Amino acid sequence: MEENKPRIGVFICDCGSNIAGHLDCAEVTRYAAGLPNVVFAKENLYTCSEAGIEEIKKGIKENNLTRVVVASCSPRTHQPLFSSSCKEAGLNPYLFEMANIRDQCSWVHMGLRDVATAKAKDLVRMSVAKSASLQPQEEIKSSIIKKVLVIGGGISGLSAAKALANMGLEVILVEKQKKLGGLLCLINKLDTKESAEDNINAEIQSISQLQNIRIFTQAKVKSIQGYIGNYEITIQDNDKTIDDKVGCIVAATGALPLTPEKNFSGYNGKNVITQMELEQKLKQGKLDAKNIVMVQCVGSRNKDREYCSRICCMTAVKNAMFIKEINPEANIDILYRDMQMYGTKKEQMLWDARGQGINFHIYDETKPPLVNKNAISFHQAIIGKTKEIKYDLVVLSTPLISSKGSMEIAQMLRVPTDKNGFFLEAHAKLRPLDFAADGIFLCGSARFPATSEEARTQGIGVASRIGAILFKDNLIKSAIVAEINPDTCAGCLACVGVCPYEAISFNQEKRICEINEILCKGCGNCASTCPSDSATLKGFKPEQLLSQINAA
Repeated sequence: MEENKPRIGVFICDCGSNIAGHLDCAEVTRYAAGLPNVVFAKENLYTCSEAGIEEIKKGIKENNLTRVVVASCSPRTHQPLFSSSCKEAGLNPYLFEMANIRDQCSWVHMGLRDVATAKAKDLVRMSVAKSASLQPQEEIKSSIIKKVLVIGGGISGLSAAKALANMGLEVILVEKQKKLGGLLCLINKLDTKESAEDNINAEIQSISQLQNIRIFTQAKVKSIQGYIGNYEITIQDNDKTIDDKVGCIVAATGALPLTPEKNFSGYNGKNVITQMELEQKLKQGKLDAKNIVMVQCVGSRNKDREYCSRICCMTAVKNAMFIKEINPEANIDILYRDMQMYGTKKEQMLWDARGQGINFHIYDETKPPLVNKNAISFHQAIIGKTKEIKYDLVVLSTPLISSKGSMEIAQMLRVPTDKNGFFLEAHAKLRPLDFAADGIFLCGSARFPATSEEARTQGIGVASRIGAILFKDNLIKSAIVAEINPDTCAGCLACVGVCPYEAISFNQEKRICEINEILCKGCGNCASTCPSDSATLKGFKPEQLLSQINAA
């Protein structure tokens, strides 16, 4: 049983020279040892190291600590490590507090050692004061439905569904088109020279044999409600409406090639076509042109679409090389602003294309190529002259754009999109396949234009992310969530309007607001808005924050 007075241990981290190089850590440690309720203080070279973690565990056990404060770097990166270490030593992890004396102190006061040392003492004193009023919390548990909804039957959706099914999970795959496969059904060859249709058909065939995948084609998702582990979905399958429950959701809605309007950059659908229309001609063996000019960045990297579609250059080079193989006498010119051939294999393709006699010309973006009746003219920026090339066929490389219906899906999932309509991941580097909303994932060209290889890899990556969630017995999340006192809540709905996660609802019968703990992320918006102080955030209650303020 915990004693009336807390027994606080303080661990001061040198962080190598990141902290100790700019303030006196030994002095801060001596100061911390004299603060109220502090019974143990220790300075460590690296508190996050294995040795540092063992010092925390040892300090808890040998000094019977009931609170732990670590003064080191950012809680954003290291708090989970330290709090879990406390838990391993038998201390409730929510009785841990952290002071940021690196990012908020040593790094912003470099060269001012006395100032930094004094501020570090302030930060430690405030954290110690708050830790004294911390209360043990229990992590929140909820049930999990071990089933996944995959929206989109392109290569990324299929690879995700296949990987999930092979892991033993039930999968519901919803595709709005009549056939699975997405864009690969329309493409002639992959850059590996393999038939795109044969490739995707093999994937479809392998998936159709899996018993734990239910496939709906010419269907659409009508509604999605709920939260991670427990989503309620409604699918419109022709005339039937199907209701089901899933634990996680994958958005793999793909993208579409931009089809320009008539006369845009000379487009007419006959002898001026798009790369996708060229793919169809090559697939059907109907290409009879000898003098071919390809124009890159048509409809992209401009004020309407600022982004580079990434795969257009690779597609143009791939198709040019294929044409050269079937007709070595063909004259092929590619007009470009910059060639985006990322990766060693794609870069080698470019050199091989040059070796085959395919011509590459840089054009000035301020003076785009002009398509005339029988020739195309463009300004060569390097030599400062206008050049003209005769053609039988002009191929416009247009970008992939977000698929129709992606905004509707985004609204149902309550997830963000960028200004071009592509889904926006939680973090481009740290969480590239996650949405900020837990339990919902994205892959393939729904996220941004991707090659078939990238889309397939992302689908498998999403499956691994979902497996880490659904193979647990229960969903466990942090106890740092908001709570509303039903006795004092006036039902003014102020908290409902400021909650970005839609975690607060109004109980019509009781006329009060209520928190869904699973949806709550602990942002504290409701607590700072509530006029009656009925909404509070666990771990950051008024008395805890005031103790810090008073200590300051």
